[in-house]
Amino acid sequence: MAIADNAAMSNTSTGLRERTRRAVRREIAETASRLFLERGYAATTIDDIAAVVGMSQRSVFRYFPTKEDLLLEKFDLAAEQLLDRLARIPAAEPIWSALRQAFEVMVPETDRPGHDAAAEAIMRVVFGSTSLFAGYLERLQRMQDDVVALLRDGRPGATADLRAVVGAGFGCLVAAQRSWLDRSDPCPFAAMLDRAMAMVAPAPPPRQRH
Repeated sequence: MAIADNAAMSNTSTGLRERTRRAVRREIAETASRLFLERGYAATTIDDIAAVVGMSQRSVFRYFPTKEDLLLEKFDLAAEQLLDRLARIPAAEPIWSALRQAFEVMVPETDRPGHDAAAEAIMRVVFGSTSLFAGYLERLQRMQDDVVALLRDGRPGATADLRAVVGAGFGCLVAAQRSWLDRSDPCPFAAMLDRAMAMVAPAPPPRQRH
């Protein structure tokens, strides 16, 4: 009985530490984003961020190995949310439609009532920096790999070209983000994403003749 109690206490302690770590990471990332917008990404140092959150530079680096990671943290969180949403979509739903539903977690706050304009500003910083954009694309690639693995495990009938379909979906996502930031069209991001995905939607399977 004592062993079971000790195991339960250990699991509780581990869970608490993980939640605390996530909360600290979130606080650091949100502080960094705010300073990047106020002072500019290049002008903001790790020391600046550490001073605001009340940590040493070394402590900040324990949570985020690079400065780029501080700004791109939100996309790691979005990846978790996207996978969770995709996992809850019924297996009978066509893959292309399931991807679009999962992409809803990537719709910027600017599409929603009472949005925070900072979300758009952060995207502009990311897309305007070669190193940040490369880091963003790297995260999208990891996200694609996770999506492919999830769909293969959860959908026995997934086709051999699943990676191509998922890649095309993510390509539409990035294309819509660029168009939205360019503001060549005043329509909301979600509408731009719908339009991009409609342009390259996979052809329906041929009808079988009886």
